[in-house]
Amino acid sequence: MQTKTMQAGGYEYIPGVMQYSAGVSALPGYRLVRVRFDEVVPLKQGFERIAAHLKAVGRPLTAFCACELRSPGQFTEAGFEEFNRVYTGTLRDWGIMTGSDNPVGRSNVCPEIGAPAEPGFHAFIYTVEDKDAPKTFAIAGSGEAPEGKGNYRDHIVRLGDTSPDALREKAAYVLGEMERRMAHFGGSWNDTTGVQIYSVHDIHPLVATEIGPRGAHRNGMTWHFNRPPVVDLEYEMDCRRIFDETVLPGGNA
Repeated sequence: MQTKTMQAGGYEYIPGVMQYSAGVSALPGYRLVRVRFDEVVPLKQGFERIAAHLKAVGRPLTAFCACELRSPGQFTEAGFEEFNRVYTGTLRDWGIMTGSDNPVGRSNVCPEIGAPAEPGFHAFIYTVEDKDAPKTFAIAGSGEAPEGKGNYRDHIVRLGDTSPDALREKAAYVLGEMERRMAHFGGSWNDTTGVQIYSVHDIHPLVATEIGPRGAHRNGMTWHFNRPPVVDLEYEMDCRRIFDETVLPGGNA
């Protein structure tokens, strides 16, 4: 599958499913910037905060290219579809998304402890102009099931099994998917500046058997005690190559 260009935003993307693309990379002359909120900002307010931030830094709404969401708990397949209709509505209003072609990369995970009362933004990514910028990319989150198959449940690796061997297979699948997505941008684990893992299961054995041997640990890993967004998914990752990152007050600030 070839990448597609979002010229108005200054990035290219890996076509994915209606709710998100599989990853984004800044076009030549641009770089990615990541902003994290110190507390989750509810979805509607978060979009408003993002719009205000983009205006303040002189970037159009179309520069918004990826985000990291947090939700109260795992969705059913139907619930996930309903949420995504609400989420993508704003992308359509902003002129980013047309039809079912969504260029914005995303992860959406569920904190096991201290979950927000409603879905909201943990972080967002946008492009800025920079003629001398190094290559930057952000790979969207993936759990242990292929996208675009109609549902997750029928395609989950080792469905319902959280034994050490099953978790190893799940992790291997997700690591492979990260590698496949990075390859679209000519990237690998050697290029990453950040790697995030989302699981409530013990990932320590996986560092020796899967994560370490592939080189995904090169700059350390951030383990979020979170579940993937859909019931029965157990392990998710995303990764990025971004050199500009900052933190803003979140919550109702």
